[in-house]
Amino acid sequence: MHQISVSGLDVDVVRKDIKNLHLGIYPPKGRVRVAAPLRVDDEAVRLAVISKLGWIKRQRNKFLGQERQSAREYVYRESHYYFGHRYLLNIIECEGSSRVAIRNKTTLDIYVPKDYGAAKREQILDAWYRKELKAQIPSLIERWETIIGVKVAHWGVKKMKTKWGSCNPKTYRIWLNLELAKKPVQCLEYIIVHEMVHLLEPDHNDCFRDLMNRFMPQWRSVRDELNQAPLGICSMNRGRDRPMSLGEGSPPRIPTSSSLA
Repeated sequence: MHQISVSGLDVDVVRKDIKNLHLGIYPPKGRVRVAAPLRVDDEAVRLAVISKLGWIKRQRNKFLGQERQSAREYVYRESHYYFGHRYLLNIIECEGSSRVAIRNKTTLDIYVPKDYGAAKREQILDAWYRKELKAQIPSLIERWETIIGVKVAHWGVKKMKTKWGSCNPKTYRIWLNLELAKKPVQCLEYIIVHEMVHLLEPDHNDCFRDLMNRFMPQWRSVRDELNQAPLGICSMNRGRDRPMSLGEGSPPRIPTSSSLA
């Protein structure tokens, strides 16, 4: 990877064995990155970025204006989200097995040994989020298999820095981001539908958008709701990139992205 300057803007350039240029704007400060085909030189990249300067500026302004959480410390009365609802964390020191429970629709109780610090509390909460998310997924997939007419062979949940979801059309496998356990359930459903439609059409083209419009006419409004949900930022020693917004017709990638033909 190397860097070029375009109208005072620093642009990271990565060469890959791909057909088209792909432009990405990354959190938290709107870092600009272009994935370019091996045959494309820096001058062509520069011209392509110039043609998208207006779009880049709009996306960077969105990042700056989007609500963000501070880094989570897993302490008493800290805010945490569960399927779009805000809860206050309550630390309860106990002996025996750790567990998490919701109380009074406002409080997230986490029972942990006295010597458990932030890292251990985070692990316990993540395990609970994973269990809760996995409980929601099967019925959603089953429902949409009938509507879309495809069969998901395998699915899983994992932490992803740059995508809300991913799929492999050859194996009919989909992956979903653990962070979706913090977003409204309709956002989870939208990402599931998005990935399942990719089993019919792998690319983000007019055919893909037509299929989304047919199966889920309100997908754009749900996407916007996902974009407007409070964003987490990296906590402890994690990577810098965290979930961000989805652009019009773009893949469910956390950095906003655009293809440059």
